[in-house]
Amino acid sequence: MYSQIDSNKRRTAFLLAIFLIFIIGLGWFLSRVYGNPAILYIAAIFSMVQTLVSYYYSDKIALAVSNATEAPRKEPFLELHRIVENLAITAGIPRPKIYIIEDSAPNAFATGRDPKHAAVAVTTGLLSKLNKPQMEGVIAHELSHIGNYDIRLMTVVVVLVGTVALAADWFLRSLWFHGDREERQGGQFLILIGIVLAVVAPIAATLIQLAISRKREYLADATGALMTRYPDGLAEALEIIAKDKEPLEVANRATAHLYISNPLKGVNISTLFSTHPPIEDRVKRLRHMA
Repeated sequence: MYSQIDSNKRRTAFLLAIFLIFIIGLGWFLSRVYGNPAILYIAAIFSMVQTLVSYYYSDKIALAVSNATEAPRKEPFLELHRIVENLAITAGIPRPKIYIIEDSAPNAFATGRDPKHAAVAVTTGLLSKLNKPQMEGVIAHELSHIGNYDIRLMTVVVVLVGTVALAADWFLRSLWFHGDREERQGGQFLILIGIVLAVVAPIAATLIQLAISRKREYLADATGALMTRYPDGLAEALEIIAKDKEPLEVANRATAHLYISNPLKGVNISTLFSTHPPIEDRVKRLRHMA
């Protein structure tokens, strides 16, 4: 577990460094193509600001995008608070803040940069469709993400992947609307390289996002099952979530990998491009543990 935590910390630093290099590199290309050094300085400042925002505020961004509101410690959320508190003690981590998403689709996610600044968000649909052992399985899964620092890595990825995609799109549009071809003649090779990077970067960022997410789900399933000592609870919860065909309205491709199960129901995508491993495989592993 400790090696996994160290690995997540290293990967987070690596992703932030790659993001800095990409944005500054994009600024350098544009400054050369358009002969304006100020573009490079703007890109450098933007990348540093965005990196700080990703590290310190990505959890708030993820919660805001998901329309999550903090759950008061009273009915009908009192039982949820007790489950989270008891399992947090078992996991040996501070009690995370608890948020509610008003949506009948059952799902949940955890976010934050470390266990001291963490939050768990669950949908009202999850609360209404799961019994207590099943809910404990889901919460234990999410607390496992918090304990092994998955949340820092996955939440930072939300902001960085979206920013890389926007930066690449902005670069391509800037080339389209820049009409002075004679001014660009000397930079045709740079433009070609820039176009290739702008096209490839969002794809590469998304594949990194998906690969990170799938691996973390298996680990959180196993850790959560050990925490509750009842793997069937999480297995049953996953089966219920999988059978529910209602898509989560507030979810999108940037935040989908945060959830315990793919919230984009009805979207036919291959395993390679799925944010989560197959539910059947996860349930099979949990049943084997039981």
